[in-house]
Amino acid sequence: MAKKANSSNHCSFCGRNEQEVNLLISGMTGYICDMCTEQAHEIVNESVKSSGKSDVGITFSSLPKPAQLKEFLDEYIIKQDSAKRFLSVAVYNHYKRLLQKNVQDDVEIEKSNIIMVGATGTGKTLLAKTIAKMLQVPFTIVDATVLTEAGYVGEDIESILTRLLQVADYDVSAAERGIVFIDEIDKIARKSDNPSITRDVSGEGVQQGLLKLLEGSIVNVPPQGGRKHPDQKMVAVNTKNILFICGGAFDGIEKKIAQRLNTRVVGYAASQQNKDIDKDNMLKYITPLDLKSFGLIPEIIGRLPILTYLEPLDREALLRILVEPKNSIIKQYQKLFSMDGVSLTFEKGACEYIVDKAIEFKLGARGLRSIVEAIMIDAMFTLPSGDKKKLHVTRNYATNQLENSDLHHLRVA
Repeated sequence: MAKKANSSNHCSFCGRNEQEVNLLISGMTGYICDMCTEQAHEIVNESVKSSGKSDVGITFSSLPKPAQLKEFLDEYIIKQDSAKRFLSVAVYNHYKRLLQKNVQDDVEIEKSNIIMVGATGTGKTLLAKTIAKMLQVPFTIVDATVLTEAGYVGEDIESILTRLLQVADYDVSAAERGIVFIDEIDKIARKSDNPSITRDVSGEGVQQGLLKLLEGSIVNVPPQGGRKHPDQKMVAVNTKNILFICGGAFDGIEKKIAQRLNTRVVGYAASQQNKDIDKDNMLKYITPLDLKSFGLIPEIIGRLPILTYLEPLDREALLRILVEPKNSIIKQYQKLFSMDGVSLTFEKGACEYIVDKAIEFKLGARGLRSIVEAIMIDAMFTLPSGDKKKLHVTRNYATNQLENSDLHHLRVA
């Protein structure tokens, strides 16, 4: 607190008395004047600058390289090498942008937002959640399905930044260097190419609202969320240094890709070229043109310059997902049972049966959890209060349990 005029009080650093300074701040055993405070602030800034550190809290030498980020992703996610590489590079470059202020030149690095396209259950959200474990910046995941234009039922575009502020404990400077993962970005696609008398408030309207966030601008955000009103206190957030990662299934976009590939050439050359096309993984040929034909406006595609895809998961990949990652489904259930003193093991045939059912239900890796849950529900109910301390899941046990569950009646055409 500042002391009132008293000739006996003086700055413990420079020795000036209270009559010679504008403000004298008292401490536990001494005082400091406003001039010494400003000088100390300059010394601290110069020291941080010379050490190569920034407000990110890291230096370029300690910055995790893309290969290190991908190695970390490999521990938790099977396959998807292309998406891992793109995501690792995007995060690495985002860190370098935050360190850019220490470089004295005229070259300003612009951020490269990224969009991931892949079928449901291939790992888009899991990639974002896993990369967050290594990040030293605020990170949040938001769902685009609830967003609408301002003034309509649903959440405003600014709610994305509200969640980022909450993750950053309302530290605006920390939030302004964060990373946002926008899931289900395909759900805000334009409903039709033809003009309509009704407003597309949850489609093209949301895309128009996202433009200012993705490109970088100062946005007034309600810190507690909810609707804006004149008397509400707003927080100004600059999105220039916020990295946006978008993900979506884009169901049916494979047909648009196939149409584009088949309309380019005619005749014998066409048949020869079609032999080289991987018809089981059409997403590898995706281009921004396909996103435009699906319903994304060109402006938003231009603000998501990095486009990558996730491969469909075959039987071998699903089997590896079930048992190999650090947080695999089998390991999660083994840990749950071990907390009750029960040892849980799975026969290889049981794992193969679970994978076969996941392929049959067409739910991707997300369906594995549902199937294992249906198989283990009876054991999880009885074993914690029983005397049995070992459970070995065989193929016959898994088959009987699943056939007796409601999930057995699930069929996808």
